[in-house]
Amino acid sequence: MMLAIVATRAGLGLEAPEVLVEVHLANGLPGMTLVGLPETAVKESRERVRSALTNAGFDFPNTRRIVLNLAPADLPKVGGRFDLPIALGILMASGQLPGDALEGIESVGELALDGRLRPISGVLPLALAARRAGRKLIVPRECADEAALAGDLQVLPADHLLEVVAHLLGQTPIAAHQLEAPPLSPVIEGDLAEVRGQHQARRALEIAAAGGHNLLFSGPPGTGKTMLASRLPGILPPLTEEEALEVAAVRSVCGLPLSEQWGRRPFRAPHHTASAVALVGGGSWPRPGEISLAHQGVLFLDELPEFSRHVLEVMREPMESGQIHIARANHERRFPARFQLVAAMNPCPCGHLGDPRQACQCTAAQIQRYQSRLSGPLLDRIDLQVEVPALPPEQLTSRETGESSAEVRERVMAARERQYAREALNAYLGSRELEAACALSTADRAWLAGVLERLRLSARAYHRVLRVALTLADLTGKPQPERGELMEAIGYRQLDRQRQG
Repeated sequence: MMLAIVATRAGLGLEAPEVLVEVHLANGLPGMTLVGLPETAVKESRERVRSALTNAGFDFPNTRRIVLNLAPADLPKVGGRFDLPIALGILMASGQLPGDALEGIESVGELALDGRLRPISGVLPLALAARRAGRKLIVPRECADEAALAGDLQVLPADHLLEVVAHLLGQTPIAAHQLEAPPLSPVIEGDLAEVRGQHQARRALEIAAAGGHNLLFSGPPGTGKTMLASRLPGILPPLTEEEALEVAAVRSVCGLPLSEQWGRRPFRAPHHTASAVALVGGGSWPRPGEISLAHQGVLFLDELPEFSRHVLEVMREPMESGQIHIARANHERRFPARFQLVAAMNPCPCGHLGDPRQACQCTAAQIQRYQSRLSGPLLDRIDLQVEVPALPPEQLTSRETGESSAEVRERVMAARERQYAREALNAYLGSRELEAACALSTADRAWLAGVLERLRLSARAYHRVLRVALTLADLTGKPQPERGELMEAIGYRQLDRQRQG
C-alpha cells in the first residue's frame, strides 16, 4: 500500500476539527515533505517521527519520497499532537501495518526520539469530538484520565509506539481506560460563618449568588472585602456535569491540571497589573484569558481602580454576552466567559474616606480622579454596589458567628430553582422575559420612574435594578417584586447615588 489515511484532530481553542493525515510513498529523490499549513512544531515532527520509528525497530522508507499532507490544507496545525498519526500513517503506507488497522480509530500524541508517547494539552475537547464521531481514541497514558472525562468514549492509553502497533496488529490488545469521575461537589475552603458583622455585605453576597449578579465592594482597607469575595464560590450551587465539562475543557486547552479542580467553581483573582490579553484572552494563536478560566465561576478583581482603564473596558462585551470573540487576520476563536464579577476597591487613594478610625488625607479632586477611573458603562453592568464599613472593636472581637455557607447555599439553590423554572438566571434574562416576570403595579412603576429620573440612571441600570429586585423576590418566595424589593435594589446602586450626590 502506497497511500495511507489516518484520522486525528487539530486544536483550535475549544474546537477540535478533524484532520486527515495523508501519507504517500512515491518514487523519486528520497526525502520527506510535510504540507497542510503546519507551524514550526508540526514541521519538526518529521525528525521526531523518523528517529522514533528507527529506534523502535521499524523500517523507515529511506529510499522513497514521502509526502505528508494534513487535510484540510487551510486549517492551521499547531503542536506535536500529529506525531503519532504521522508515524502510524508511514507504517501503513510502507506495509508494516494493515491498511484497515485504524478503521474507526483516531490517534493523537507527541513522540519522543525513542518512541515513547508524551502528553499534549487540549485532550478533552478532542475526546469530546471523537465521542460525537463515534470513534475510539488512542492517547498517551498521561492523557487517559482527561480523555475519559468525555464519558461514552473508548479510550486506549499507551506509553510507547510499540504498544500501539502491537494493539493494531492484534498481538497485545490495549485495555480500554476506565475512569471513575470524582463527585461533583464544591470544596469550601472558607466558610461565611467566619465573617464578623458586615450584614449588608453578606446579604449582597447572597443576592449575587442567587441571581448570578455582578458585585462591587467599596470600603477602607482591612474591612473584609477580599474575605467576603472568596466566600462566594462556597454559597454557589455545585456544577452540573455539563458545566464541569465546560470548565474542564477551558483548563485543558490552557494545559492546566483537571483532577484537583473537577466539579469546583473556578475562582480567579488576577493581579491589577494584568494586561488586556491576559484578562480576556488573545495572542497570535488565541488562548483563553482569565475571564474564560473563570467560566461558570467567579472572577475577583481586587483594587479595581488600579487596573488599566483599557483593560477593564474590554470586559464590557463578554460581561453581557457570556463569551469572548477573538479575531485575527487569518483565524478567529470563541471562548466561553459566563463568569460572575466580584470586585473590591477603596473609596479614595488613601483608602480612609468615611473611615471613623483614621481621617482621609485626599483632596476632593484626588477622590474624583480616583473614582472616575471606573467608567459609567462598566458600573452600569455591576448590579450590586455595596459599602463595606470598618467594624467597631467590640464586633471584631465578638464570638458571635453568622450563618454558615451551607445554610445560605440552601436558600440560593431554592431561588435558582424558581429562576430556572422561568427560563434562566435573572442576570441573564432577556428584556421581554424580565418585564413579564416583573409585573409591577402602576404605583410602583411611577415611583420607580421618579427614582430613575433623580439618579439619572441609564436604561441598562434600570434593567439591572429590576433583575436584583426579582432575585430578592425569588429569595422570599414572592411571585414578583414589590415596592420593598425595588427600594432595596435601588439601595445597592451606591456609586450611582454618590455620582449624583
